[in-house]
Amino acid sequence: MSAYIIRRMLYAIPILIGINLITFVLFFVVNSPDDMALMQLGSKHTTELQIEDWKRERGYHLPLLYNAEQSGFDALTETIFYQKSAKLFVFDFGSSDSGRDIGYDISQRMWPSLALAIPTLLVGLLVTITLALTIAFFRGTYIDYWAVIICVALISISSLFYIIGGQFLIGKLLKIVPISGFDTGLHALKFMILPVLIGIVGGIGSNTRWYRTIFLEEINKDYVRTARSKGLSEQLVLFKHVLRNALIPILTGVVVVLPLLFMGSLLTENFFGIPGLGSYTIDAINRQDFAIVRAMVFLGSVLYIIGLVLTDISYTLVDPRIRLS
Repeated sequence: MSAYIIRRMLYAIPILIGINLITFVLFFVVNSPDDMALMQLGSKHTTELQIEDWKRERGYHLPLLYNAEQSGFDALTETIFYQKSAKLFVFDFGSSDSGRDIGYDISQRMWPSLALAIPTLLVGLLVTITLALTIAFFRGTYIDYWAVIICVALISISSLFYIIGGQFLIGKLLKIVPISGFDTGLHALKFMILPVLIGIVGGIGSNTRWYRTIFLEEINKDYVRTARSKGLSEQLVLFKHVLRNALIPILTGVVVVLPLLFMGSLLTENFFGIPGLGSYTIDAINRQDFAIVRAMVFLGSVLYIIGLVLTDISYTLVDPRIRLS
């Protein structure tokens, strides 16, 4: 199993290098430092001297890949690629275009994002898997029929409807919890209840329908018929045999949302005024702060790759055949 894990981790290295190179090309070749300066300073009444000063303040005045004015190793290190892209591999995010320490901002904003994403993920999994197993138990009945219709209807509704509707109904009319805002410590609970609830409700339709499909596929397999022939109850068959064998596709679906545990939800954090990494990214895009956007793109890629590796490792816990490969 250790060889399997090491092999999966080694696969991630060239992928991460490729993502870094593509990000570098997009931010510094397709969109040159001169273009960044013009976006920040304005295309009208901007002199060449102002553009050069703006680039020099942020380190964008250096050559892209090779600095002919330097000698030895400095010819490679005194470049935009080394200063702005290669350092990302050691999580040195540098400073934003406005002068703030990006690493410090991430370390502060990651906690509100985690406070929102972790309960949404865990409670959401518990609710949707339970609902999907219940629907699978009543397969072929009117409960199954109407449950599918409701799930499709929920999928068809925009996430903005849940956010705005939840804020209006629960926050404004009923005034159970605040509409938006954030606080530290236990005082943050009252601000997190509504966004977590909306995140869970917003994912019920798609996730329940997906898990129902997985469970129904497993129910028709030979090992389930064998378990039933031994006299096991339908509830025991579903929760002990079907659920365990359906964990691989479930884990595959969970990996998609793992980066959100750290990166946060862009829409939810903005609408609820949560100072997480999602709102941090949106604010950087609005301000055209390319250093922050570049750092968040790379960080999101790293987290996604880590999620893939963790998913592969978790496969070994639920499927004994993988441990032998």
